[in-house]
Amino acid sequence: MNIGEQSWPDPAGAAWRVRQMQRKLHHWAVDDRGRRFDDVFNLVHHPDFLTVAWERVRGNQGARTAGVDRVSPASIAEGVEVVEFLGQVREQLKSRSFAPLPVRERLIPKPNSSKLRRLGIPTAMDRVVQASLVLVLEPIFEADFKPVSYGFRPRRRAQDAIAEIHTFGSRNYHWVFEADIAACFDELTHSAVMDRVRLRIADKRVLALIKSFLKAGVMSADGTIRNSDTGTPQGGIVSPLLANIALSVLDEHFCAKWDAHRTSQRRDAHRKRGGATYRIVRYADDCAPRTRLEVAM
Repeated sequence: MNIGEQSWPDPAGAAWRVRQMQRKLHHWAVDDRGRRFDDVFNLVHHPDFLTVAWERVRGNQGARTAGVDRVSPASIAEGVEVVEFLGQVREQLKSRSFAPLPVRERLIPKPNSSKLRRLGIPTAMDRVVQASLVLVLEPIFEADFKPVSYGFRPRRRAQDAIAEIHTFGSRNYHWVFEADIAACFDELTHSAVMDRVRLRIADKRVLALIKSFLKAGVMSADGTIRNSDTGTPQGGIVSPLLANIALSVLDEHFCAKWDAHRTSQRRDAHRKRGGATYRIVRYADDCAPRTRLEVAM
């Protein structure tokens, strides 16, 4: 692709070109389910992708919150400062000298609970790189995600998951089993995450970049830095996508169970054995398999 070194792109034009490339990535992934993308690192540091990534980071609710370097996205003035900042990001990525800093840990109360939830706040530079990574990876993995997953996906909301559950409730599904994966973002095994990513990504530079974010570490309130041997810090822009990639194996398992009983003969045999048919609705690490018990007459 023509990078266009002379000037930094305007946000509107960059957004249009990024959408065009995302469509291509998605179509390539859909057309070849076994394709592993081996040359996408150049997109991560492309000025168009970095520009769109910056617009998303700057427009995020947490733009006034700083990471361990005490620099918040909102503190970077529009104009020359942004151009210089994004130029530094691009140069560090291209030269392979970029290394993410530990996330700043904050403990926030869980809704309707006395418990606290760990939130990791990356630096402004790390957020931009993560946002650019998501722009590249999301259209590829969206080709593989099952429709039963609703959390942190384009054009999908919690209300859509609720509507799906209500729909099943009107189709003789009588039981709901609600489940939550305890400390999902904290306990995800890095090797499991990377193994799923490698099913689609063969570019070693991108794989190394993802792994560096997983291993960046956490700085607690007292300044202590601890290693991040498991998990993907909740609060990182790339974390929801990585969690969905890892948890997609759960969707595939339940969908395979449903597909196995689609024919009437298989359903009859399954019912005679006292079995039940069920569907899953997942929103991030929360899932609600709905069960329909059928009795053979």
